[in-house]
Amino acid sequence: MKPLTISDPDIILGLQDEIRRSEESRYDHRLHGVLLVAQGMTCPEVATLLGDAPRSVQYWVKRFEQDGLAGLVEKERSGRPASLTPEQVDEINQVLRQVPRAFDLGVNLWDGKTLSAFVKKRYRVPLGVRQCQRLFRQLGFRLRKPRPAIAHADLQLQRRHKKN
Repeated sequence: MKPLTISDPDIILGLQDEIRRSEESRYDHRLHGVLLVAQGMTCPEVATLLGDAPRSVQYWVKRFEQDGLAGLVEKERSGRPASLTPEQVDEINQVLRQVPRAFDLGVNLWDGKTLSAFVKKRYRVPLGVRQCQRLFRQLGFRLRKPRPAIAHADLQLQRRHKKN
């Protein structure tokens, strides 16, 4: 069989992204790495072959030696601690149901920038605009853009204008 040659690096990156996409494929990927090390390849050789860091392959081997196949399963990650308490998020959920002018913010609709200013003022927690946009989505809100004044125009004037 003729060897497969892929000259486009974007295709190779796409294949690697596909491997990293699901927990099952990441598990299989680690399993292949450990198997190659067990067959005599070094961790740096396996890392080069699979497109991973040599240290990652070393971690896989170490976890496999300690815990067997269970060591290769993806574990829950704690992530960064939340900046806001659940009580504060509940309060923000209630606040977002009111107009920002009620809180002396000087605008009519909530957006990421306005919510960021409110959170900083109320809780002394600096949240970025993008994080505030995520908070909107998490709480089930969606972006509403202001409608232009023409949408509320007088129908009689519109009809007269269209005739001319």
